[in-house]
Amino acid sequence: MKSAAVVNFAPEKGAVEIREIEKPEIGAEDVLLEVANVGVCGSDLHQWTADHSWPVNYPVVLGHEFGGHIVEVGSAVEGWREGDRVVSETAAIISPQNPMTRRGLYNLDPTRKGFGYGVNGAMTKYVRVPSRILHSVPDSLPFEHACLTEPCCVAYNAVVRNARIEPGDRVVVLGPGTIGILCAAMARLCGAQVAIVGLEADRERLAIAERSYGCEAIIGDVSGWARERDGLGCDGVIDAAGASATLKIALEVVRPAGWISKVGWGPQPLGFNLDPLVQKNVTLQGSFSHNWPIWERVLALLSSGQLDVSPIIGGVWPLDQWHEAFEKMHHGDVVKSVLKPV
Repeated sequence: MKSAAVVNFAPEKGAVEIREIEKPEIGAEDVLLEVANVGVCGSDLHQWTADHSWPVNYPVVLGHEFGGHIVEVGSAVEGWREGDRVVSETAAIISPQNPMTRRGLYNLDPTRKGFGYGVNGAMTKYVRVPSRILHSVPDSLPFEHACLTEPCCVAYNAVVRNARIEPGDRVVVLGPGTIGILCAAMARLCGAQVAIVGLEADRERLAIAERSYGCEAIIGDVSGWARERDGLGCDGVIDAAGASATLKIALEVVRPAGWISKVGWGPQPLGFNLDPLVQKNVTLQGSFSHNWPIWERVLALLSSGQLDVSPIIGGVWPLDQWHEAFEKMHHGDVVKSVLKPV
């Protein structure tokens, strides 16, 4: 039995197309998931435009933000059954013996391979998923929202785990993409005053962050807002853009003894002096991926309504219209595109 899939087949720009693939066969500890919805991530776009900075096992089915129903259960799987509503983490392959995995930080296992670049992802009807990375989704949470658990977990890790926000802090978020807006929303949940910064082309996305999540939207220079309280700068900066220029801005606007959480990717060399990091005694913290307890907390936020992702969803497209969904995100017409394979 074959199904249509969005496949990234080569490292050249535009090397993505619909192909027919065989239904996956599962192992003893896997489940077969019928995908209800899958989010389009910035990394999917980067592989499509061939400006990514990570290795890819071509050809590969894209998509790592997904949820659906279990339709088949491996012989050794416990605690799951056919029909269960679930979402999946992204760490499809990890080494149980790796020191990071043993600490529960399997997201930092250097041998880790994720959906959509290391193994086939979820932009298709069926995906094979290890049962160890499944999480239950309550009936009250629609899959259009539940499939965005993954980017919410990225934001939670960057803001809650890898930063140190206190209520009343002034926090700057650089970059109003999906992760930037979700980081801003998480910082607001932590009690921070938040400014989110972008370019003129980001005006509509900034408006969503302002209207839906209570942020101050700023186009261009954020230094005035950052220094508004006492002239020293903001308490923390979340760099969700990843360009060298944004890290330079972060160092300029953060206060002495402040912090920077860098979650955005960017392959460019720095090209500027890092002495302000030393002079200001600033903590620069990288933030990558997520793990089990973060997923459980984020699902609690989504299920309770404390975190609402509906404002960032720009539309739901059938799988055969993936190109339009990609283009809409790539050109900034929407914050997040969602596909529906079934």
